[in-house]
Amino acid sequence: MAQMFVFLVVAACLFQGTVAAGPSSPPLVPFNWNGKSYGCRCYPGDACWPAQKEWKKLNTTVSGNLAVLVPPEAACHNTFNGLLGTIPTYDAAKCADVTARYPTEQWTNDQDATMLWKYPTNSSCTLTTDPTTPCGPGYYGTYVVRAKTKNHIKAGVDFANKHNLRVIVRNTGHDFLGRSTGYGGLIINTHSFQDVEFHKSWKPAKPGGYTGTAVTIAAGVQGRALLRQAIAQTPPVTLITGECPTVGIAGGFIQGGGHGMLTTTHGFAADNALSFEVLTADGKFVTANDKKNPDLFYGLKGGGPGNYGIVLSASIKTFSEKPSAGATLYINATLTTNSTLFWEGVRIFHSFANDFVDAGLYVYFTIAPPGTLRIKPFVAFDQTAGQLEATLSPLKTALTAAGVPFYSGPTNQYDSLFSLYIDLFDDESAGPPFLTSGWMFAKQDIETNNDEIVAAFQTALSPREDFTNQGYLIGHLFGPGHNTAIPPGISATNPRFRHNSNLVLYNLPVPVNATLAQKADIQSLMTNTLDRSMKEASPNGCAYVNEADPIREDWQGEFWGPEVYPKLKSLKKKWDPKGTFYAVSLPGTEEWDVIDYGRRLCKLL
Repeated sequence: MAQMFVFLVVAACLFQGTVAAGPSSPPLVPFNWNGKSYGCRCYPGDACWPAQKEWKKLNTTVSGNLAVLVPPEAACHNTFNGLLGTIPTYDAAKCADVTARYPTEQWTNDQDATMLWKYPTNSSCTLTTDPTTPCGPGYYGTYVVRAKTKNHIKAGVDFANKHNLRVIVRNTGHDFLGRSTGYGGLIINTHSFQDVEFHKSWKPAKPGGYTGTAVTIAAGVQGRALLRQAIAQTPPVTLITGECPTVGIAGGFIQGGGHGMLTTTHGFAADNALSFEVLTADGKFVTANDKKNPDLFYGLKGGGPGNYGIVLSASIKTFSEKPSAGATLYINATLTTNSTLFWEGVRIFHSFANDFVDAGLYVYFTIAPPGTLRIKPFVAFDQTAGQLEATLSPLKTALTAAGVPFYSGPTNQYDSLFSLYIDLFDDESAGPPFLTSGWMFAKQDIETNNDEIVAAFQTALSPREDFTNQGYLIGHLFGPGHNTAIPPGISATNPRFRHNSNLVLYNLPVPVNATLAQKADIQSLMTNTLDRSMKEASPNGCAYVNEADPIREDWQGEFWGPEVYPKLKSLKKKWDPKGTFYAVSLPGTEEWDVIDYGRRLCKLL
């Protein structure tokens, strides 16, 4: 840490001769771009950039937990060419260690700012065996506060407000869309916040409120680690987490809605939130629940990740663990290489999507080129293996009747949902640069338009001749509206979700060294071909804010809908009127844009 701060001081000195210290409350920085006038956040090289003594003071305030961000990949390069100057970074042993750990999700989560999927970072410092290749900051921040206390977080936000800096909130880096990264900003890393407290009986904020079991988790707690603690309770409990084990629960997950194995039976994670502890944009610590700041409470339950404040902790309902059943099914090249037969199998499987959700299931599946359908697993919470097998029997009968060869593993009984989760869900790995989008398919469209939906899946795998068999598709069958006891409007999620059955994500690869023209072309392909084909196949569907292309024509309507969005836009104006917190395509951020080739966050004047 001491060595890192020495670099901070030296790097700051590089600018000391030419850059004056900014005023205590600097205005937006004037900037012209493409013939338009903007007011921007402050970046290195601007006159408002904080002087060396200001950074030293912040470092003292956060107990020595301030560092210049140097990406771990820099160990494989001779130098890191950062925004504050160039430093030597090559370390053969460290490079070998980073290279070995690089695909590991948890290792990535534990870094200062590294993203699991690199496209939003501009991939400007990559692993290499040639240390002479350049290594730059890309779209990462400049400094990071490795927060250990809530006052460290407050100090970071206050400092950013004082000096007109862009604030980046980062927990795990489990982020497809780049909302936890940003060029030249001040990163506030909340990953060290790991406190967990289970409650046998929740004390409601208002009379008549929920009094069942619950858990309070700090900002950095991740899904599988939390489920391990939940199963160890007496009696064991469970709760809604993402299927990926490293997803942070209290942050962007629940603020985007939060879906997982229990969503069909218990709704979104946001539907089950009880209370939040929050640092607001003006540096105040507040509680948000159905009695205190109920409007903020509503916004944090699905109204967009990191948009209204920084969540320090969240309290969420838990549920009794139950014996559960699980199964798998595959159609792949070892069974058939007949493309027509393969896609008939996909069509038949997807035609049962509504039936599976109506039976209370959660189903995770992938479709990969040239012809692999991997359904792993079917999840039946609080059901027996016999019940699950009865639900799956019509699917297997239909596949057999159509002559589609498939392999179906045994339908197994588990003593708990957690045991099923450990056995049937695979760990994921950090991935190369790719664009991600998604669409949630409406039950009525699956019922009446299934053939067109499956045709859209085919488009996603091969959207253009030069992208033949380069796409990939991930599906999640769940129904947030299956449990009719969940009150309408309990969270800020799009009401259309309550009538849907399948959330599909689809990816397109992007070359590491792609030019701006290549990136624009692939973005256009995603938006105008893949996204459009999905929406046309299911016009009654919607998009999930955490897992869909944010560069969409009507992101306000597709993420939240006309009933919810105006409320969220008003909340943004109330709780963050100066735009301290920004991420792409979130309520109330329309007046802000990232310009200058993905670098400066600015407001059009």
